[in-house]
Amino acid sequence: MQPAISLRNIVRTFSQGGDSAGPGIEVLKDISIDIGRGEFAALQGTSGSGKSTLLHIIGLLDRPTSGTYELMGRDTSGLDDDEQSDLRNRTLGFIFQSFYLIPYATALENVTLPGLYSGRPQTELHERAEYLLERVGLADRMSFRPNRLSGGQQQRVAMARALLNEPDVILADEPTGQLDSGTSAEIMNLFHDVHESGKTIVLVTHDEEVAKTAQRIIHLTDGRMD
Repeated sequence: MQPAISLRNIVRTFSQGGDSAGPGIEVLKDISIDIGRGEFAALQGTSGSGKSTLLHIIGLLDRPTSGTYELMGRDTSGLDDDEQSDLRNRTLGFIFQSFYLIPYATALENVTLPGLYSGRPQTELHERAEYLLERVGLADRMSFRPNRLSGGQQQRVAMARALLNEPDVILADEPTGQLDSGTSAEIMNLFHDVHESGKTIVLVTHDEEVAKTAQRIIHLTDGRMD
């Protein structure tokens, strides 16, 4: 079976001072790795190690300077922006440290957002959003706006939102970074529940205890895999 994620000789260079002709800063250096379907992998490294840049490439939010990337067996190299966007929306779910919830929308409305351009009927989207909020323990908070939710509750909403379109792969960037240890443990239990349902998970963290809960830890140091 093809892996969910296959990276070969990935390099990402950023130009300095906006001068595209000048020397660049190589943030990722010859990264090659496969992540299997249904695997739970943690990307771990200190600040500046390149882990978030790598996650952005995996998430089709950035393009490598060189190298190849296949997502669910599809080579992403030749895809234009619209094709990448379509593949991203169908295949990937995102969870971020800062939650990125719309402040004036309810929890239910926030969860339904990724489905607005899917063509699915509104009633179907609402039913799935309600189911997912119940699944993450927020059945009694669906009508609450983010400012009435704790940090852990907001991250639960973000997890439900990431699952709305039934993606194959969940990408999480420091999802416990703003949470206390007890709430972090609860969120990680939810990640394992999602993983057991068959999802592939790639989680970026600097927290060694969080990383240890994954099936595999991928260490990055100065843009290279250890």
